[in-house]
Amino acid sequence: MAQPLITLDFLDAPTLPAPSVDAVTHADTPSGEVRVNPATRTGRSRKLYLESYGCQMNFSDSEIVSSILFDEGFDTTDSLELADLVLLNTCSIREKAEQTVRMRLSQINSYKKRRPGMLVGVLGCMAERLKSKFLEEEKLVDLVVGPDAYRDLPQLIAQVDGGQKAVNVLLSREETYADITPVRLNSNGITAFISIMRGCDNMCSFCVVPFTRGRERSRDAHSIVREAQDLVAAGYKEVTLLGQNVDSYKWASEDGTEHVNFAQLLEQVALISPELRVRFSTSHPKDITDKVLHTMARHENICKYIHLPAQSGNSRVLALMNRTYDRPWYEERVQAIRRILGDDCAISTDMISGFCSETEEEHQDTLSLMAQVRYDMAFMFFYSERPGTLAARKLEDDVPLEVKKRRLAEVIAQQKDHSRERNARAVGHIHRVLAENFSKRSDEHLSGRNSQNQMIIFPKKHYKKGDYVDVLVHESTTNTLLGEAVG
Repeated sequence: MAQPLITLDFLDAPTLPAPSVDAVTHADTPSGEVRVNPATRTGRSRKLYLESYGCQMNFSDSEIVSSILFDEGFDTTDSLELADLVLLNTCSIREKAEQTVRMRLSQINSYKKRRPGMLVGVLGCMAERLKSKFLEEEKLVDLVVGPDAYRDLPQLIAQVDGGQKAVNVLLSREETYADITPVRLNSNGITAFISIMRGCDNMCSFCVVPFTRGRERSRDAHSIVREAQDLVAAGYKEVTLLGQNVDSYKWASEDGTEHVNFAQLLEQVALISPELRVRFSTSHPKDITDKVLHTMARHENICKYIHLPAQSGNSRVLALMNRTYDRPWYEERVQAIRRILGDDCAISTDMISGFCSETEEEHQDTLSLMAQVRYDMAFMFFYSERPGTLAARKLEDDVPLEVKKRRLAEVIAQQKDHSRERNARAVGHIHRVLAENFSKRSDEHLSGRNSQNQMIIFPKKHYKKGDYVDVLVHESTTNTLLGEAVG
């Protein structure tokens, strides 16, 4: 294959002297990741090059986009120089994500000048916010498409083919893409993501998602179960149910005879096959119910891992963030997890350091919450103001950058200790591991996750990807467990 003319090296270049996100995470990083869809070679006349940034919702959306354009005569390519259409599926949740996309568009446009026939478009969360800048002021793209307008892509591309610019960033109260079968281009053939809902009704003051993805709407439960059944039939062993706030999932049939909440949906998917592992993300502390926890406890194939973002350990700051719960409420939800699912259930979180007016004492409250919960993993950031949010309009971003960085460094250091501590609990125990890939360091080792989402590496012996393997863990690090297959 020809060498790419544009590199992605800049994605790894830090723009700040202190880290903005920690590496004490699991494999599915929710921010800062970039994926290029691999090639399909079915002889279609045009080639689509698609880069996806940010979260699993974006990666899932890219599979929907690939499916829509596949039916319109586009194969995917992983080589930019072969592309007729270049799409960037973007993330707006942090400023660095936008900087990254702007730099990438500049690179692509320097190449497009030599290939005027190439079409360039921006999809996703940056579309609504920056449509005028991208299309008219900076002239970086030919089309801009919001996350609820992907069905309109064929018409928009035809419009650009005709020499016009094209834009559709309208948000929908109904669109769930329930009838579109995603093209699983970024999958390992073993694990897959199923989008169960779109949008968000939680108006957290720091977050742009309600403005970029619209209001909450839940997908038809039958279509979700069918998609999971099809994945099992195709040999997949694990699905992750995705939503901005899965615990607020609720669907009702048009005739009103069926009502399905998240606990019921989770059980329906778990009952498809005992060999199918089920995960979900993300939970909101105000909405996660004991019914969901009891459902997890009843079914061994529902993984014992919950991502429960706290954002802060101080009730005043949580109120400023409009999180709609206080610290005692959050503590009670953690206690419920421990009571119903036990101490071995893994809990991860999001934490923001240096939110508007956060004092040193309130920062210490975040550290004390972390010490109390002992999170297995965490995604940690310092606050960066996002235009259009409630915080940008109503609150002053008054914590100095150096203070934000120092507080974040303290949060990261404490979480590393807790991650090491939680991983050390696994040593000496046998874990059921779903082998997902070869180890990054050696094809003689397999890697996979246990129910708690911990990554475990072990010699492959006669095992292969897709196997469930019982592994005795003999060593732990901050991020990884090492072991030997038994039995």
